[in-house]
Amino acid sequence: MNNDLFEYLKGFVSPSRLSRFEQVLTLRTRHICVAVEDIYQLHNTSAILRSCDSFGIQDVHILEHRFNDRLDTQIAMGADKWLSVHKHESTETCLKHLKTKGHKIVATVPNDKAKSFQDIEINDKMVIFFGTEKSGLSEGVIEQADEFITIPTTGFTKSLNVSVSAAIILQFITEKLKKSDMNWELQEVEKQVLRFEWIKKSIKDVERISERFLSNSL
Repeated sequence: MNNDLFEYLKGFVSPSRLSRFEQVLTLRTRHICVAVEDIYQLHNTSAILRSCDSFGIQDVHILEHRFNDRLDTQIAMGADKWLSVHKHESTETCLKHLKTKGHKIVATVPNDKAKSFQDIEINDKMVIFFGTEKSGLSEGVIEQADEFITIPTTGFTKSLNVSVSAAIILQFITEKLKKSDMNWELQEVEKQVLRFEWIKKSIKDVERISERFLSNSL
């Protein structure tokens, strides 16, 4: 990262926005991340992204190999702008990547034999998988999952809309994490990288401005 460029670009961003960046970074985490596999309804994927941003989850893994790349950025209301969105060509490559990074694989399922989401342990880094409304998570995720969670229901409806489920689960788990004594926060180097990214995303025509600064610095 070019520190001189960083300091220069800060001048194009309002103090209130810079202050907001710091507030958000303080509550961001990579201890928990989310994976979204082949969500059929576009607005559900977008709503899950908004929930991740709202509850402080920085990393989202998108698998849309069945329905192609159809992320609805308009419905996401810019939430993806502040997230680290990782796209994967297949479920297998995503799972391999996450396991290599030391993440426990947690699958959400509409199954009364699964553990209630309120009973989940948060000691280990984890990725929570949410699947398509039509058929749920793929066999690949189910076979590789280390744990299964569900939202218990008492009515005739056995499952909730996937984006509603994500909001309920993520709000609970992130609150549980933040009340713990675990080291769940971002490292300072991670915060600095995100600061730089967010500043650049906040400036119109940032490439031209950056090029002019760098050429004048030679």
